[in-house]
This record gives sequence, structure tokens and C-alpha cells, in this order.
Amino acid sequence: MGYVVREEWQQHYTDGKGFRKLDDIERALLAEHVAAPEGDGRALDVGCGTGELAAYLASLGYAVDAVDFADSAIDRARREHPDAQGVRWMRLDVEHEDPAALHPDGYDLITLRLVVPFLHDRSRVLHALGERLRSPGGALVVITPTADQTAEERRDTALDEGEIRRITEGWRESERLDADGLAVLVLRGCCHTDTTAAEKPPTTGHALTGAVAVVTDSAGRVLLGRSTRGMWELPAGKTTGSEDFAATAVRELSEETGLTAAASDAHVVTMLVDDSHGMPRLTAVVRITAFSGTLTNPEERLFERWEWHDLHALACVGPVFAPAAQSLDAIWPGIIPGLPAVRSYPLAAVHPPVPGEPAEALRLRGKMADAVIAGGWAPSEPVRDALRTVPRHRYAPETNLRTAYDDDLAVVTRRDGTGRALSSVSAAWLQADMIEKLRLPPGAAVYEAGSGGYNAELIAHVIGPQGRVVTGDIDPYVVRRTRRFTAEAGSGRVTAFQGDAARGAPAELVPRGGFDGIVITYNVWDIAPAWRSQLREGAHLVLPLEIHGYTRSIGFQRDGDVLHARSFTHCGFVRAQGEHARTVPVAGLLGGELQLRFEDGAPLPSAGLDDALRGPRHEVPTGVTVGSGVSFGSLQLYAATTLPTFCRLAARTDRGTGVTDIAKDADAPAILGDASLAYLIPVRTGHGERREEEWEFCVHAFGEQGPRLAEQLAATVRAWDRDVRGADDPALTVHPAGTPDHRLPPGDVLDRPHCRIVVQWPGRDALLPAPAERRAAGGVTASAPESSN
Repeated sequence: MGYVVREEWQQHYTDGKGFRKLDDIERALLAEHVAAPEGDGRALDVGCGTGELAAYLASLGYAVDAVDFADSAIDRARREHPDAQGVRWMRLDVEHEDPAALHPDGYDLITLRLVVPFLHDRSRVLHALGERLRSPGGALVVITPTADQTAEERRDTALDEGEIRRITEGWRESERLDADGLAVLVLRGCCHTDTTAAEKPPTTGHALTGAVAVVTDSAGRVLLGRSTRGMWELPAGKTTGSEDFAATAVRELSEETGLTAAASDAHVVTMLVDDSHGMPRLTAVVRITAFSGTLTNPEERLFERWEWHDLHALACVGPVFAPAAQSLDAIWPGIIPGLPAVRSYPLAAVHPPVPGEPAEALRLRGKMADAVIAGGWAPSEPVRDALRTVPRHRYAPETNLRTAYDDDLAVVTRRDGTGRALSSVSAAWLQADMIEKLRLPPGAAVYEAGSGGYNAELIAHVIGPQGRVVTGDIDPYVVRRTRRFTAEAGSGRVTAFQGDAARGAPAELVPRGGFDGIVITYNVWDIAPAWRSQLREGAHLVLPLEIHGYTRSIGFQRDGDVLHARSFTHCGFVRAQGEHARTVPVAGLLGGELQLRFEDGAPLPSAGLDDALRGPRHEVPTGVTVGSGVSFGSLQLYAATTLPTFCRLAARTDRGTGVTDIAKDADAPAILGDASLAYLIPVRTGHGERREEEWEFCVHAFGEQGPRLAEQLAATVRAWDRDVRGADDPALTVHPAGTPDHRLPPGDVLDRPHCRIVVQWPGRDALLPAPAERRAAGGVTASAPESSN
């Protein structure tokens, strides 16, 4: 048919034309193989045309979203099926437009009848549609003419066997049915194939030298060609004569795709060195930042087609030519996991930021910003504007847009061999809150410890064109990502360095008089002297402080050698590496079914606790209640900072849960005595509806000293309820290590290698019951000193 633009389709339906009618064979196959599930079965009919298939799916019991990019098609569908119940007719171009109108919960069935041959980026579109199937049994159905059953002049309306095979690749189940010459493909399960690096057959010569062009469109999608060798490739080729690498990339882009770029818009980012079948290979990775022209396929003997691909889907496109895969990883580190190692030589040359994002990203970013603002986390206009402007998804390109812009979700971008998170893009509300705590003036200089790119760019946007951000990380991979992503989408005002952030920024990057703000983006147990010394007097340090494993994002203001806490927020971050890395001592109980965690120091003796746990359990209600969903985090912190022998008791198995009533994989505040322990748990109270709304704190205890420990812990809860609950946060100051006691304010002191932390709670002028006695070495009974409250 030769239709390539919407206007032609618009005229097609306006003129009263249509397509092959839905016949009885197709109806029977659909009814048999994709019957509507019980309840709220939901279907999406893509390219619905005049609506015949959508109306039939509705008759099967589906609620149907029927979409087409031609207004005239939707108009005819409404007129020709006025009695179709449960059909929502929508004008939408699924290939190019924001899919906001589609149902957010997904579909049980997605159909594309006589549509796929007309899709240009069919791999991307089918992958995106597959992600919208909402259940393991959901199906994507493609109905298409086949090339061997179609006249040559109508070849563009059909698929050949190779194209059909590629559509079915990667699905857990793929069934092909026949409907009087039409292929009916019923696809279920995983809608992708893991990306692998593929090689071509060996070539002749002594070495291979070439350039690869990396190009993205106005939606930020990267261009890949499906070669006749059955793999995806970037525009690339060998250098010719004295031609430089950038010129080679520009030439190959034109020859292979018809797109034109200027030499000034071609930037050599890095050189990759590996080998092909034992032959040395040198590949220049060239980033094309602007181009013009219409995408075509001039070299059909080499390429079947060219398509624009979403970055987050690059991990599941199947085989990619090895230099192309490595080049993609050079531009977006981590975009394709599991690639073989390659030697990379990044160049000092920089390139301007490359624009491009889909309309969906703009919409989702606005939605995320609105949620953060509504939560009260971004009261200032500079922070609000940063949330609306900085493209968060470009700093986690391996993540789909909906996940990247979830305001309450941290996106993990780096894990160790055990799966533990090493680096992440923190939840947007928390990033906004921490930036607000910095109280930055325009033009400020800011140090960020723990890199990633997005948070640094938010700060750069807040402080404006005259400001600058220095960001550091101990992991060279994270630093490489930060440099690449800030080059791709940043302000140019972020400088990334590799080093242990606990040592502060390199001296040459520290402004005279110190930074106007410092933010730490990993859990901090100790506060490095460099952070205080590199902070301007009166400026703010914001960090996630960990006390007995409970973490609070705290904004501190510098006053000489002392840091004064100004605000607290409950949070959680990845743990420190380098000098600040710690191993938390643990002691297993009942064969590992329970675990004592000593988050803030050396383990206390646990001998005899196994026997105690096999004995009777003593229970003490505190009389202190809390409503469902109401925060009581200050109680944990209060107990952790005021009780001697504090630790945390965790249940690791169902049996551990049965012994303690602590939920599996959860933990509870606890204190220890001699072969005895007590711990605190919330217990539902009341009856009926009230039972779901109210909890009472109860103390459970085991061992001979259990009753006394229980009373001590219960008294602590009651003191918190009486003196602290309304205020919630304590006064907290941080002093240099070695500060003598008489120079500290009154309060509970937590000593760290580099600092002394003083916590001042309201009401700490009364006495709690004395701690339980513990047997000292040699069997002599010793009593711990009484603690004040």
C-alpha cells in the first residue's frame, strides 16, 4: 500500500476503505485460545481500524481499549459499532505518542490485527506492549498476512518467515495458528531475549580499526540496525585512508541509514581495544549529538531494517554485534549486563548534552514532582523546579520510565556479588528533602559524597548557573556512569572524582572558605573530620546517620567544631564502603533461627540464651498504644540511645517467629541480661474494626532476669510516651573525638572513632529502674549503673 504517514491513513478511512473483514475462522480461534478470564478481563486492540475486532472482543466479555492513530478510523468505528458495550475508542499512536491514556494496570489480551507490517520500530513497540500484559497467562496476539500468500505489489502489508520468527523470539510460549492464509501468533510469557554479544566470521588482515556511531532521536532512543547476519548493529565501519574516526562515523551513518551529521557534532568518547578471532580490534566510539535527514535503508544487502530502541530495553533485544554492545555500554554504562570485559580508554574530549526524551517521561516527571510537593518534601520553588526539569530517567537508563519516576522508589543501579545494593538513585521525596535541608544560596559550591549523577544534577539546577557541584565515589564504575550521564543530560556544572568520600573532596576542588553545603548519600555511622573541616562556617551538612541500625537523614549546621542537628527524616541508604565500611557483629540463637544484631559495637555475651528461649516467656503490656500507620520511630531511637546492653533481636525462620512473635525477617529492640533478654513488639489490641487500627507495645522476656529486664524496657516505653512522643526528635550535637566530657552538653553520649555524638531527650531527669545484674568474670555479681530519664 505504501502508506507511511498518518495523513494517508486518515484519507484511507475517510474514503470509506477498510481491510480484510474478521472472518469466522479468526473469531473461533480467538474464542478458543484467548477467552476472557473470569471477572474484569481487559483487552487492548492496537490499530483497531473500523472496530470490528474490538467489538468482537467485547462480545467475548472483555472491557476493550481500541486505539488507532487515524481520527477517521475512530470516527467510523464509533459509527459502525454504536451498540458495542465495554469498548473505549481512543485516538493514539502507540509507536510515537505518550501512552498515558492506556489503562495503568495493564491488559490480559493485546491484539494487533493487520498492523505489525506497518510498524517501523516493531521490536520496540512489541516489547513495550508485552510489558503491559498484567498476568502470567496474558497473551499478545499478532494476526498478519504472510509474504508467501501475498502478491508482490502488496508485500509491505505482510511478514516473511524470518520476520515472523523474530516476533516470536523470547516468549515463553509461542503458538502459530492459521486463519485462511493469515498467520495468528499467540504469544505468552517473557517478552524478551537476553542480550548477548555476538561476533561475525573471522576476516583477513593484521588488525581491525573502525568507528561506531551512537545516535539517539528526539525521544532519546538509540538507532540499531538488524543485519542480514541476524544480529543488531550500530552504524559503523572501517576507516578509509587518512580519515579520522569522527569522519568515519559520520560517513558510515550516511551510507547505512541516510542520516546526515556534521563533523562538529561527532565526538570520540572512548577507544575500545579487544580482538576478533585472535585479531586485534580497535573501535572508536563516536557520539553523534545532532543529525538531519530521513531514516532509510540504503544497504539492504547488509541490513534488514533500522529501528529506534528504548534504552531500558537494550538488555533484552537478543544478539548484538560485540563492538556495538561494548559501544552502547561505553555511552550508558550498565545498560547491557554481563558483557565480556573490554579494554577502554576514555578520552578527555567532552561533548554537549544530547537532548531527547519521550512525552511520557515529561508527563511522569510532572506527576512525580506533584507527588513530592504534595507530600511537603519540596517547599521551595528552586527544588520544585529541579524535580520538574532534571530528567531522572536518564540517570538510570536501564530502568523503564514508570519505575524511574516512581516518587517513593529507590532505583538500585549497582549490586555486589551477593545482591547487596552498592549504589542507587534514591527516592525522589528523600532527595528533595535532603536538598531542602542544605538551604543552598544561588551560586553555591556543594560537595556530594556518594555519586550517581541525578542528585548532583538536582543540586546543580537548584544553585543555578554560577554554582558548581563536586561529587565523589569510591567505585570507579559509579564514577564512570556519573561522568557519562552528566555529559549526556547534565548542566556541565558537576565534577565527578574517584576516591574515598570519607576523606572529603580533593584539595584542589575545595573552594576557599569551604563548601556552602555537603550531602552524604550513604549510611553514616561515624562522621568524618574532613566533612566538618571542608564545610563553610554556618553552612549545612546533611547525612543519613545510623544509630544501632536505625537511620535518620539529619541536617547539621556547623558552629566551629560542633555540628548542631536541625531536622530529622526517617530514611535508609546503601551502606558505606572504604574507611567507613563496617561489619555488624551478630550472634545466632536456636541454631540460627534467631539472631542478635549488635549494630553499634562489639557483641555482648549471649551464653545461656538458647536455654532461656526454650523456657517460659514473660510478658508485660506497657499500656502505650499507637494507631495503625502512625510513626513511632523515635521510640526505637530513644531506646537505642538510653538503654545499656541494647541490641536487636531478629527472627530468621518461622520457628523463630513462633518462639518470639517477631515477624519473619523482621527485628525488635532488645536488651540483654545474664542468660536473659527482653524485647519490644507491637501487638494488635481492641476488637472488630478497632483491632486493625490500634496496637499496644508489649515486652516479652526470657530467662531468670527476664521480668526485671521487661520492667526496665516497659518503663522506657512509658517514659517515651510521657516525655518524647509529641516532640519526636531529640536535640543532637556532634563533637570532635577526644572532646573531654566536661565540654560536652548533658545527654546520652555515643562515641565513634572520629566523633562524639550527644543525644538530648526531653525528660531525662528522672530515674529508670536499674539495669538487670550481669555476672562479671569470675562469677562475681555486678550491677550496671542506674540510667537517668
